[in-house]
Amino acid sequence: MHSFERTISKTNAGSLIATYLTSVEEIGNSLGDHKVLHLLKVLKREALGAGPYPHVTMFEAANRILSDLVILYGVKWLLDNDIFPFASYTVEYGNENKNGFDICATGNGRTLVGEAFNVAESFFQTKKSTMLKKLAQSHADYKIIMFNHDAVKVGYKQKPSKNERFVFVRVGTNDSYMIPRTPHSV
Repeated sequence: MHSFERTISKTNAGSLIATYLTSVEEIGNSLGDHKVLHLLKVLKREALGAGPYPHVTMFEAANRILSDLVILYGVKWLLDNDIFPFASYTVEYGNENKNGFDICATGNGRTLVGEAFNVAESFFQTKKSTMLKKLAQSHADYKIIMFNHDAVKVGYKQKPSKNERFVFVRVGTNDSYMIPRTPHSV
């Protein structure tokens, strides 16, 4: 994987997104003109050779890239809207696992941990349940689950537990939202 900055702040969020998207564009159309069965084999078996994850297949890269974009756009939205009392967030890309959580922040005597993913609607409940169990083990002041907004139907209602927030990220825009709308006092 490329060595992307893992600390995101208001001053670097926009440039990190631009750099990441440029890296994704390096992939280009490496799939070529294949018949369906051969295309499926290429998607699942051949390393890309370019982009942020050159040593994995298109199938795996798509999962990682889309989750990375949820993190990048979601954290930028948190920063741009001063949602939490943090000047920066430390993130993990792809399938890294150095900090225990995809998103971490500390400051002003508070801590935040979060998990992020991009998933199809059919897999959302399973993924959400797994992430909530992981977050429940933390004593952080704020716990967030950040995901692609289209993983749920319009009007989806979730009642997060105390200190939990769900961040619905609209990748490619700065038009995300959170439930509950604002952090509660902890």
